[in-house]
Amino acid sequence: MAGAVVAFDLDGTLVDTAHDLVGTLNWLLAAEGLAPLPLNAARPFIGKGARWLIERGFQAAGAPLAVGDIQPFFDRFLVRYEAHIADESRPFPGCIAALEALKAKGATLVVCTNKLTGLSTRLLDALDMTRLFAAVVGADRAPAIKPDPRHLLTAIAEVGGDRARAIMVGDAATDAGAARAADVPLILVSFGYTETPAADLAPDLLIDHFDDLPTACERLLGACEP
Repeated sequence: MAGAVVAFDLDGTLVDTAHDLVGTLNWLLAAEGLAPLPLNAARPFIGKGARWLIERGFQAAGAPLAVGDIQPFFDRFLVRYEAHIADESRPFPGCIAALEALKAKGATLVVCTNKLTGLSTRLLDALDMTRLFAAVVGADRAPAIKPDPRHLLTAIAEVGGDRARAIMVGDAATDAGAARAADVPLILVSFGYTETPAADLAPDLLIDHFDDLPTACERLLGACEP
């Protein structure tokens, strides 16, 4: 693991943020006189950024928004979400121990998320997780967001890594698309937020619990050795 970079998605991979994100979406819907969405119905909409969550959420609530109407809702969403960013959000079971194990083995960890960098850092700070990462590369710190490979490649470069000794860990099609386009090995978690089941996204390895992550990383990096 020495010298390797492990890049992580945030929402649905490292942290279970669904309650706070969907709660903010439902706050917007309620303000428009619309019924709230059940958590399980809205969870798959998370992962492509807040605009996508709002667009898909209003569509599911029976009140689709025109593209030009999304920005005011997005602005209101950010203000409210930032104030409630860690009310119920928590790292997934075993996450902290797995990250600490990877660091102890010599890996450098970086967050590669379609969430804005400031919001990502605020969330990680609230959960005492920022200390585990060498950098946080959100949607506003890359030339394009996942599934564009430049997001992942930017995150790897940000921490001085080499694409040939890197791994992407995520939960959804955006992560899979970025990893494949960047030619970086892919680990997906089975418990995240995705409209397409993680197993159907053909990861190199699929894990059901963070306890399995250190061994999974070692297997993939071993396969990358000359």
